[in-house]
Amino acid sequence: MDDFLIKFFPAVYEKKKLVHEDNYCKYDNEYLQLFTSSLYIAALVASFVASKVCSKFGRRTTLQIGSFFFVIGVALQASGVNLAMVVLGRIILGFGVGFGNQAVPLFLSELAPARLRGALNICFQLFITIGILIAGIINYFTSNIHPHGWRISLGLAGIPAMILLVGSFAICETPTSLIERNQIDQGKDTLRRIRGTDNISAEFDSIVAASEAARQVKNPFRKLMRPSSRPPLVIAIVLQVFQQFTGINAIMFYAPVLFQTVGFGSNAALLSTVITGLVNVFSTLVSIYTVDKAGRRVLLLEACVQMFITQTVIGMLLLLHLKPTGSLGSTEAMVVVVLVCVYVMGFAWSWGPLGWLIPSETFPLETRTAGFACAVSSNMLCTFIIAQAFLSMLCHMKAGIFFFFAAWILVMGLFTLFLLPETKGVPVDSMAERVWKQHWFWKRYMIDDDENDGDKVVKG
Repeated sequence: MDDFLIKFFPAVYEKKKLVHEDNYCKYDNEYLQLFTSSLYIAALVASFVASKVCSKFGRRTTLQIGSFFFVIGVALQASGVNLAMVVLGRIILGFGVGFGNQAVPLFLSELAPARLRGALNICFQLFITIGILIAGIINYFTSNIHPHGWRISLGLAGIPAMILLVGSFAICETPTSLIERNQIDQGKDTLRRIRGTDNISAEFDSIVAASEAARQVKNPFRKLMRPSSRPPLVIAIVLQVFQQFTGINAIMFYAPVLFQTVGFGSNAALLSTVITGLVNVFSTLVSIYTVDKAGRRVLLLEACVQMFITQTVIGMLLLLHLKPTGSLGSTEAMVVVVLVCVYVMGFAWSWGPLGWLIPSETFPLETRTAGFACAVSSNMLCTFIIAQAFLSMLCHMKAGIFFFFAAWILVMGLFTLFLLPETKGVPVDSMAERVWKQHWFWKRYMIDDDENDGDKVVKG
């Protein structure tokens, strides 16, 4: 929004208004990128603290702490009077993201029955996409409120922050977390209540056995370095790297910038962002319906083909038709919008939700919070890199940035084809026996590591 740029990024505003400014470079500003990316470096650091809190105090408490960070961060941003204040607000929001991303996927995976785990966990991604859509709609309308439309936009984020805070006191703790922390009877009662039946013996015994093994691990991060932990750890980290290097956050963060680059005005660019937000939401619904039927691998592989084609064609269109000054013709610009929507569609029913689902369901209990913290931190690090670098990459690589992301998508497809096992319908605590020990490549790491060098407590 111009009012926001004038107050905090006047240099960017001046460049934006220059008629002959290079299309690809008008937003290239390290401070503007810092405003976006500071949230994610804070989330990276917070995820490791959240891992400890998650193990010691439970998923519910972790979510409550994250909610407080969200409320404080929103207040600082909406009332910001200088750049330092709004960046500090972003950093505090980042702490909230780190705690929330640590707790919510684990909470959902541990609460859900195996047959519905994929669909319920993807609800996490669904509501993220709904949030993105709502943010786009709010920005579209508040952009015409001068001079404080940006304050309204940032301040309205306080509504979901308060809903999350209040809701975090209303939910129950997961049975797994309760049993893991020696609250056996409460864990059993909670399991019976959420399953709606007294016939829970098999699942309860499985959780108790996993908790006993987990309690003997003194240092879960050290345990993660052992060969038997390598398959889920590598998969979790690689999926997070791939999820961000599809280029999705470059598209979603800077969609208004991208659409203005190809010739849309400010309001038209914001409206195009709302359209991509709608596509994002409805495509995530497709994932909820298909993930526990078709499986994880099919969705990921199909999306790689879809995203590779769209990124390549967008790159070709911009390379051939968008000069440093001027804009695309109306036909080419509309084709770019359609291709971006098709690209977002593929991501939203695959790498978006499954990038969170698969790491949340593949770690054994003794390394679950530590392993998922590594996944969250990897995601935040890659998101930080993309958010901090994208505008400069767009300036220097121009249309080539789309070929850069297309090359990553090709690598992702090959990795999925050969190294990613299917986890559909497998109980969380049976992954080692039914997934990793059966896989042609990963089974070589599933050696007996009970004889250890201090990872477990020695019983007398």
